[in-house]
Amino acid sequence: MKPKALIVYGGWDGHHPKEIAELFRRILSEDGFDVQTSDTLDAYNDPAKLQALSLIIPHWTMGKISSDQANNVRAAVASGVGLAGCHGGLCDAFRENTDWQFMTGGQWVAHPGNQLTYTVDVKPIDHPITRGIGSFSVTTEQYYMHVDPAVQALATTRFPTADGPHAPNGPVAMPVIWTKLYGQGRIYYNSLGHDPAVVEQEPVLTLMRRGFHWAARQAPQC
Repeated sequence: MKPKALIVYGGWDGHHPKEIAELFRRILSEDGFDVQTSDTLDAYNDPAKLQALSLIIPHWTMGKISSDQANNVRAAVASGVGLAGCHGGLCDAFRENTDWQFMTGGQWVAHPGNQLTYTVDVKPIDHPITRGIGSFSVTTEQYYMHVDPAVQALATTRFPTADGPHAPNGPVAMPVIWTKLYGQGRIYYNSLGHDPAVVEQEPVLTLMRRGFHWAARQAPQC
């Protein structure tokens, strides 16, 4: 039986929700998932349907979710359904819902300097998501996050790159890619992904693909 994935997209148009949802749909379909997409948070209204999935991918930035919808997703993940996503689509989804932030492991708070070229430092640990991938450079927003200390950071970036009120604190290694456990569920997050071009470049695309498989407890395809 094919693993089932649900992609729910919407919110702020600046993060290209429809285009990135289609990109994720294509990736998962190529890798043997049965994929459904939805442009409404009503997709979270059916707890039984959510708990029958292997993977939920939200790509919804700066929205408002009802308590019941958020609780249905959290219950599904706690039961063992994987959760994965990128950029503001997962960790700037619902700023007013702290339960969502507790589940995902972080919340965006700033990107000093806006578009920058910076290095993503892949940590030297053996993990199926980053195995064989070294550090790399990207030109995009550098996300400053408030991060749960329970996450396992697989890659970080160094702040400050751009000057700002954070700079007097000195250098910090900010997580870019992490995993987290939530009940029986696996969570994968990658702060890259402001637009489809960033997601499609390597090794970002491979990291997203592997993250989807890891969260869904499926063997990686690349």
